[in-house]
Amino acid sequence: MATEPRDAVAGERGQRGRGRRPADEVRADVLRTVGEVLLTEGIADLTFERVARLSSVSKTTLYKWWPSKGALAMDGYFHAVQERLAFPDTGDIRADLISQLRAFARVMTETPGGRVLAELIGQAQTDPDLSAAFRRLYSSGRRALAGERLRRAQEAGQVRAEIDVRVLVDQLWGAVYHRLLIPDEPVTDDFIIALVTNLLDGIGFGDV
Repeated sequence: MATEPRDAVAGERGQRGRGRRPADEVRADVLRTVGEVLLTEGIADLTFERVARLSSVSKTTLYKWWPSKGALAMDGYFHAVQERLAFPDTGDIRADLISQLRAFARVMTETPGGRVLAELIGQAQTDPDLSAAFRRLYSSGRRALAGERLRRAQEAGQVRAEIDVRVLVDQLWGAVYHRLLIPDEPVTDDFIIALVTNLLDGIGFGDV
């Protein structure tokens, strides 16, 4: 097992005052712990016992909030990547799509985040608690953010009004997920630029 990334911090927490910490603070601390483990090492060594030790929280409390390891991992993963994957709005939809997809690709390829997400998607097929957490925390939320940004681009005249932005989301992020799950080709910067360019500029001749 890899060296514990937060043993010293956990020890310091255990020495804090004896008063009960607010539930929101405890929960946030757990999610930070889980996110750090996942993006540093991956999901293999993530256990309730380890999280309880690192965050100085009882396993009883963890099980009260998260019914399975998968649900705990999904919640921690979402909070770890949420800020990194914020969707910019500079007024230029092309630049914003490229920027967001680049940030997504960095998390997926330069940290264990891509492998973790693939594992979570796989485990969600047999873990209903994880499946529900994935839809609630990640897929629905990420799709909504992208859809809102694309709708604003429609209002600004950068995307045609009749275009279904939900399909655009699937075309863009679905292509990246495809390469992550079936890695015949890497997710490169050239790929991201080509993906956005092909979609926004179109791939056919005007008279086709």
